[in-house]
Amino acid sequence: MTLISTHSLGMTLGSRLFSHLDLVIQKGDRIGLVAANGRGKSTLLRCLAGLAAPTEGGFTIARGARVTLMVQDPGPELLSRPTRDVVLEALPAETRDWEAWRVDVALDALELPIGLRDRPLGELSGGWQRMALLARAWLTEPDLLLMDEPTNHLDLSRIGQLQRWIADLPKATAVMIASHDRAFLDAVTTRTLFLRAAASPQFARPYSAARASLDESDAATARAHATELRQADQLRRQAAKLHNIGINSGSDLLTVKTKQLRERAERIEAAARPAHREASAGRIMLAESGTEARVLLALRDLAVTAPGGKPLFTMGKLWVHPGDRVVLLGRNGAGKSCLLQLLTRAMRGEAHEGLRLNPSIIPGICDQSLSHLRPEETLQGAIADRFGVGEQRIRSLLAGAGFAVERQGQRVAVLSGGQRARLAMLILRLEQPNFYLLDEPTNHLDIEGQEALEGELNRGEAACLLVSHDRRFVQNVANRFWLIERGRLVETEAAEGYFAAAMGDG
Repeated sequence: MTLISTHSLGMTLGSRLFSHLDLVIQKGDRIGLVAANGRGKSTLLRCLAGLAAPTEGGFTIARGARVTLMVQDPGPELLSRPTRDVVLEALPAETRDWEAWRVDVALDALELPIGLRDRPLGELSGGWQRMALLARAWLTEPDLLLMDEPTNHLDLSRIGQLQRWIADLPKATAVMIASHDRAFLDAVTTRTLFLRAAASPQFARPYSAARASLDESDAATARAHATELRQADQLRRQAAKLHNIGINSGSDLLTVKTKQLRERAERIEAAARPAHREASAGRIMLAESGTEARVLLALRDLAVTAPGGKPLFTMGKLWVHPGDRVVLLGRNGAGKSCLLQLLTRAMRGEAHEGLRLNPSIIPGICDQSLSHLRPEETLQGAIADRFGVGEQRIRSLLAGAGFAVERQGQRVAVLSGGQRARLAMLILRLEQPNFYLLDEPTNHLDIEGQEALEGELNRGEAACLLVSHDRRFVQNVANRFWLIERGRLVETEAAEGYFAAAMGDG
């Protein structure tokens, strides 16, 4: 049964986000929605949920079908209210008194601790906020559940729980998920829609298989486009030759033939369809300062504690060499970020027993909150205040990172999460480090940005120590793994077993 059918659906908000979208969503569909940041994923979900009007085309919804959107972030009006009340509000007002028990059933299914349920939503961690918003959406008993970046702020155990929750949904319930988490999309979807401004390809496959098909399609389009342009160029050259002959001979027939060849070349050029180029995200490029050092970082019998002094873990002897890309594994609260913070302070000159840094280290540091970005500074100021480059160079750098010149005077505070991530990566590149400390670097990066960052980290000899819950990113980048387990930090051979256990699959 068809739940929603769109007809040449399109949205333009300043620039065209998507157009001519024909999409049919059936009962039981599991659809992944993929696009670069700012290219209309959230807007499309809002349109389908009836919360925004498209600028062109339209869609029909099956009679009686209920469509619910799980929003990406709660509005400020929800953050100050008790979590239980936020979820309860999803029930119709006339039934809340005798159906309030369903709130606890929904929260139990998502394992939200009882002690958190009466606290204001804003006091919960980002991960628990996501679970509360999911419970709120699920209470409406939707036929189609729309999910906007559901894995944001979730640790591995919660991602595993969410995957199992989706797998256990009634088979008739359709789900459409906008996400940049490639491994998650592979696990929970069977169809993929790549949202684009002109034509949005769809494939009846999970993300990775669909992406391979998309790349093949784009490559074929690029080859056809090149062939068509060569054909048009040949026709123009023939027309130019006949034109010269016609002038010398005075032949009207050659003049007509020349005109026909030019018109044919123009038709071919007008109809030629170039391969898709995603221009919204900007390039992510890192630069590195070379080093001849054999050991950049040496750790020996280092003890790591929480800010209050509570012991977290100890370690024996560990080293980081140029070219090492070390992923730090461990459950939430094990002390991963505490170690990165300790190393950050050390790289800024604070001495620590059991820790030795090579003097040649040039650090590149990016934490998951992007705390080195100041909300009040402008994009241009963020570059000008840190680096000795001129105004024209600043404009060029920001444009290369995906920021149009007319937007470069904006304050950091108004940027989206994806835009802040791109600015942070640009600053990281300009620092020209040879040792990266990265805490959840793919937070808010779209898939194109993740792949660009992977390529940059894998290129060259800069070292990297990073924390990430993004399984695909870790698999594509890491060549070493450190695991915090039972109060000890040890080197381990691979991450697959850890990920499976952390997600409850092993």
